[in-house]
Amino acid sequence: MKAAAVFPGTKTLGVVKDFAEPKLTSPTGVKLRILSVGVCGTDREIASFVYGTPPDGSDYLVLGHEAFAEVVEVGAAVTDFRPGDLAIPMVRRPCAAPGCVACRAERPDFCMTGEYTERGIMKMHGFMTDLVVEEARYLNAVPAAIRDVGVLVEPLTIAEKALLEAVKVQSRLPWEFSAYPHRAVVLGAGPVGLLGAMALVNHGYAVTVYSLEREPNASAEIVKAIGGKYISSQDRTVEQMAAEVGAIDLVYEATGASKLAFDVLRVLGPNGLYVLTGVPGRHGPTEFDTDTIMRNLVLHNQCVMGTVNAGKDAFEHAIADLQAFDAKWPAAVRALITGRFGIDDFATPVLHPKGIKNIIEIAH
Repeated sequence: MKAAAVFPGTKTLGVVKDFAEPKLTSPTGVKLRILSVGVCGTDREIASFVYGTPPDGSDYLVLGHEAFAEVVEVGAAVTDFRPGDLAIPMVRRPCAAPGCVACRAERPDFCMTGEYTERGIMKMHGFMTDLVVEEARYLNAVPAAIRDVGVLVEPLTIAEKALLEAVKVQSRLPWEFSAYPHRAVVLGAGPVGLLGAMALVNHGYAVTVYSLEREPNASAEIVKAIGGKYISSQDRTVEQMAAEVGAIDLVYEATGASKLAFDVLRVLGPNGLYVLTGVPGRHGPTEFDTDTIMRNLVLHNQCVMGTVNAGKDAFEHAIADLQAFDAKWPAAVRALITGRFGIDDFATPVLHPKGIKNIIEIAH
């Protein structure tokens, strides 16, 4: 088989042409034919050798964690899947520590040891190849109705987990969280930001996307198509944006730009929740107004949280919500995917991304 890989030792990328076909040996295993794999910022950072660790004994790491696949074979004990079904595999696998409460509860997205493994990222080969074998418990069934956009499920889980946690955190308020309209600001108009905006609009938020590029641009058109507002940071300062939006109940950060993130934290509204999803690179020190931020957090009952990866519940919500998006905004959903590449050309979108979302098509 072919596999798209990074070679950390030589700091190169290449297609492995003799990658071994996996065997189905577990009664609870499922063999998958990979249909498509999304390319994201994590892949680009791994390809820049910022992080990413091959499996033990391998000098390369197969990329790809945003996979969409078709079942081709199932183990004797598998009852939830059969050949021909569509599935999305999860990314993270539990650590082995007996005392890790999160991993023993099958919630490695909350792993307490940091010794988890991740497909295409940390000590496990990814999905950018022809066939993989996966345990059924790490798979999520996808209806055929969203076959052509199913590859968007995994990046959508970032927003879904954030929303699930937001509801729990904001249950601290002495009134029903859904009892009044909410204003949300999304930072960034990449695929994670736009999918987050769709999820927030779908859940009743008035959404403003604050991003760098001036209009007209493709991302702004998607935001307007789903009923949101788009503001360029080149046209409005953070303070001007906040004045235009009004009291901000929720900020969903999807840029990894720490300076912008903390600038916007200053304008979070009373009782507001700030969700960080981006992982910034290692840059020099950044100045920001710690006194104002701390004063606001205390005096306005504000909360800040980070969220990473996703559990089974977020995948289930993402699949359901993507169906809802596709029914409401079919053109906008399809406009998210702007580049399609074969596996032999995987390095092009990884090293030189263009458009909103690029995917590698493995099979049809």
